[in-house]
Amino acid sequence: MKFPQADQILVEIQNANPQNKEELEAFRIKYLGSKNIVKPLFAEMGKIDPAQRKDYGQLLNEIKNTAEEKYRKLKSEIERESARHSTQKLDLTAPPLPRKKGSRHPVDIVMNRVIDIFKKIGFSLAEDREIEDDWHNFTAMNTPEDHPARDMQDTYYLRDIEGMLLRTHTSSVQARVMTHQKPPIRIIAPGRVYRNETISARSHCQFHQVEGLYIDKEVSFSDLKQTLLYYAREMYGPDAKIRLRPSYFPFTEPSAEVDVYWGLESEIDHRITKGTGWLEIMGCGMVDPKVLTNCGIDPEEYSGFAFGMGIERQALLAYRIEDIRWLFENDIRFLRQFHAAI
Repeated sequence: MKFPQADQILVEIQNANPQNKEELEAFRIKYLGSKNIVKPLFAEMGKIDPAQRKDYGQLLNEIKNTAEEKYRKLKSEIERESARHSTQKLDLTAPPLPRKKGSRHPVDIVMNRVIDIFKKIGFSLAEDREIEDDWHNFTAMNTPEDHPARDMQDTYYLRDIEGMLLRTHTSSVQARVMTHQKPPIRIIAPGRVYRNETISARSHCQFHQVEGLYIDKEVSFSDLKQTLLYYAREMYGPDAKIRLRPSYFPFTEPSAEVDVYWGLESEIDHRITKGTGWLEIMGCGMVDPKVLTNCGIDPEEYSGFAFGMGIERQALLAYRIEDIRWLFENDIRFLRQFHAAI
């Protein structure tokens, strides 16, 4: 034997026969671990006669490869045997472990609630793309390139595709429906929208909206008011009261902000309503004739109304959530609170 110590280790590895996980782990530590007994042999390479170094190196590689191959083989055999015994011990008559229920997201809960309310009075669901072109998002909605209303919404434009952006509202869905469908039109358009805003406890760069659109002959502002009163009473209770305050939106004229009477029964009520008892829940108005014309609908024959609300705001109110960021962090401790809302 040219290299007695190395040859002896090789024989030991070849004859080793671990029978269980503990013995196999001892084998791994001894021959393959970070402080295995083969490492010092490599350090002796410089002391070997140059004429024999090649043979010595090949022997060390054989030792290493033999140990690794034997470890893999024995590990596979022991794991198979362990699995076989585990299967044999399985009690097929035992009752199953209880399955954990998932939770619906509060935004999803409120979104579905809003959709159901409007479906009851004939509004159908309309959904479309989140990456939108400038015309459907702005121009069709009476917001041309030089219109100051564009400054009301900080937009995410796509860097490599000119004229494309992340939609800032689901009004773009209304534009697409109006250009492809003849009146009467009665839709709600739910979905995620994006605006380049600073993230804080009260605002986020992404959120959800539900917008509604009704176009037909002789649609009036009183139709709009009654529709919104119906929604408020379905959402907030049969005694809910609303008020409409004049406002401005480029795609409706006249326009209004809608408030619901929240009350002043608690300190929280005073805080969220700023002491007035009234809480803003959405914007609305009669569809501007220019929008109808842009989308190929004759404003002399048809009229309509539109409204839009932020779902996160509704969720914050419904569940007394203090920070909008909690809705986007996917913290399981927060989401588990909504088991009962499934």
